[in-house]
Amino acid sequence: MGTPKVICMVLLAVVAASNIAEATWCVVRSGASAGALQAGLNWACSHGADCGPIKPGGSCFNPNTIQNHASYAYDSYYQRNGKAPSACNFGGTATIAVSDPSFGGCRYPPIESVGRAEDATTTKSFTEDSTN
Repeated sequence: MGTPKVICMVLLAVVAASNIAEATWCVVRSGASAGALQAGLNWACSHGADCGPIKPGGSCFNPNTIQNHASYAYDSYYQRNGKAPSACNFGGTATIAVSDPSFGGCRYPPIESVGRAEDATTTKSFTEDSTN
């Protein structure tokens, strides 16, 4: 009689561990050029990423840097595409992180609260302030 309980406990532990392992984010790779990041940012915003929070007045606009904005857009695209590793490349300017990049009032949303890419309203382009 104890065997079914043990099996259930093991299965529960495996499911819990797999959910923890899925906590990943797509962020910019250190050393990526501003031009390459801008291209990746524009691509992500025009292909389903939610770029509203990185626009002026948005919760993730500051710091107003290409690295910050690209990381947010990259992660939005990655989350909306089921965290597929291929959805975190952006010409080699991105990498998968296991630490939540959220900071202050800027929260990178978990996949559960993000719609799928095919349901997203897209923004055609995102132009970064040229002073950054």
